[in-house]
Amino acid sequence: PHLRVLARSSPDDKLTLAHGLNQSTLYQDTVATAKLELDHNISIFHDRQVIAMTGDGTNDAPALKRADIGFAMGIAGTQIAKDAADIILLDDNFASIVTAAKWGRNVYASIQKFLQFQLTVNISAVITALVGSFDHQISPLAAIQLLWVNLLMDALASLALASEPPVDGLLKRPPVNRSESMITKQMWCNMLGQSAYQVTAIMALLYGGVTWFELEEEGHIAKEAGENSVHYTIIFNAFVWMQLFNEVNCRMLDGEFNVFKGVLNNPLFCGILVTTAILQVIMVQFGSYAMSVIPGGLSLRYWGLCIALGFGSLPVQQIINVLVRCFRGKKKE
Repeated sequence: PHLRVLARSSPDDKLTLAHGLNQSTLYQDTVATAKLELDHNISIFHDRQVIAMTGDGTNDAPALKRADIGFAMGIAGTQIAKDAADIILLDDNFASIVTAAKWGRNVYASIQKFLQFQLTVNISAVITALVGSFDHQISPLAAIQLLWVNLLMDALASLALASEPPVDGLLKRPPVNRSESMITKQMWCNMLGQSAYQVTAIMALLYGGVTWFELEEEGHIAKEAGENSVHYTIIFNAFVWMQLFNEVNCRMLDGEFNVFKGVLNNPLFCGILVTTAILQVIMVQFGSYAMSVIPGGLSLRYWGLCIALGFGSLPVQQIINVLVRCFRGKKKE
């Protein structure tokens, strides 16, 4: 662990170093690792070491192959070295390694963002459909509406969240353990907290909406008569708008309070969000029987209600962040 520079190393030295670090079990010795950190300020990652090796010659091929990640030079490197490597630096610039690491971490973060968003949608949709089916034998969300939600969330939302450009802050994050779950504790809190809010809002509309807004009849009664209702149309519209606003929340993974940070740097995300909102308006106002919504759409009063419930996802996320930080603070004490 004290080795920092190996000058003028031969290909055999590189292979020995890569093999030795790969086989090292020093991280399992908690006493030795604690002593190294205390006496020499050397921090040992708590899992098998991940080795990256650079090379450009034919003799470097075994070391590039033995390392977890091999970097070969695109201009000065031999073809054998390129074939053995995992990543080829086309400009032979070592600074490109930093760029590759940043983009690699960005891909990982993009997958996490989509998982966080998609699982929140699924939890809310499943609970809503089950409760409605058990209580009224009819789901508040029709099959065609669930397909529409899946189209919005699987296709457009995945593209929006995956298009986030990498930021320098990604390089400040600690390495991720290869055995660690992709879904972090903060993500679980975000998903369960947002799902709880969405399900609560939908259940309130399902059981109290008819009385509060003096609607003509409950949605399940209209469904049994083969008609679409204002009641279930409000539920569907509110559900979608809560997902749209939560899509903004899902851009952040570590409990950041400013969920809009850098959003204008990603015009694709903004474009998809606006496009999705416009498509939802069209589907509700003009979808009629094809989308299982009330013919003629909703009035401005109900549109304001649905958008307000969607906007509620933003302050709910702030409450989740505060609660998680308070809990972590107490845990440290």
